[in-house]
Amino acid sequence: MNGLHELPLVFFTVLAQSAVGAWLVFTFVLLGEKNEKSCAYIHKVMFVVLACLGLGFIASIMHLGMPARAFNSLNRVGESMMSNEIAAGAIFFALAGFYWLIAITGKMPSALGNLWRILTALVGVVFMYVMNQVYHIASVPTWNTPLTSWAFYLTVALGGLALAYALLMPNKQRSYQLNFVPGLFAFAVLCAAVVCIYQGFHLQGIHSAIQNAAALVPDYAVMTAVRLCLLAIASFLFFRAKNAGLLWGGVILTFVAEGIGRALFYGLHMTYGMAIGS
Repeated sequence: MNGLHELPLVFFTVLAQSAVGAWLVFTFVLLGEKNEKSCAYIHKVMFVVLACLGLGFIASIMHLGMPARAFNSLNRVGESMMSNEIAAGAIFFALAGFYWLIAITGKMPSALGNLWRILTALVGVVFMYVMNQVYHIASVPTWNTPLTSWAFYLTVALGGLALAYALLMPNKQRSYQLNFVPGLFAFAVLCAAVVCIYQGFHLQGIHSAIQNAAALVPDYAVMTAVRLCLLAIASFLFFRAKNAGLLWGGVILTFVAEGIGRALFYGLHMTYGMAIGS
């Protein structure tokens, strides 16, 4: 499958987007949770979200080749979308990390905690927006399309909902309800299916004198079918599963499915000099 050469970026984007999505769910849940034992549990499992984000950043550094290049890429903040992406991601990671360090000790005031989480969530949304904009390159017609935005934001929803659901459901002290999560996840899967089908037709309209964009990923239909089947199984597990093992099975299936989708995305790289839209 084309796109496997960009595995570090696949890991980075999928894990970072899932972590931000999960943080949004955690922020929503904690706004209404008053049980101290439940809050302590939530802060404990929040470490998994930070770990996913950390692994994503490690993968991004691997893509750059040398850790020093990560710092050099910050030289054009405000001018380069890639620099903005790294800066926004670093700020989000720092805010989330410091919040967790204070909250896990039980010394975070409730009002300040709410403001801190909301501010961090807003930075996370900016991070996701900038990450999406990095790939809207005028010279790459296969990426410079609203479908890229849909794909990226759907990973935020799918990965975030799956991760948060698996982490928050086992909380026996909870007073919050998560009945809305399986339904939202299923709706996101439906949206992903529509985007995949539309993109399959869209690729036929991008071509060069010697190659159609669809030829860049000849296994697009098969791998997309596999991806959607995995997401459908994950959705079923979230509706039916009552134990943590099956919930985490749904998370793994979701991550694998989104990894397949992202690998296909990177395999679609085609510069404007090589292709034109019909």
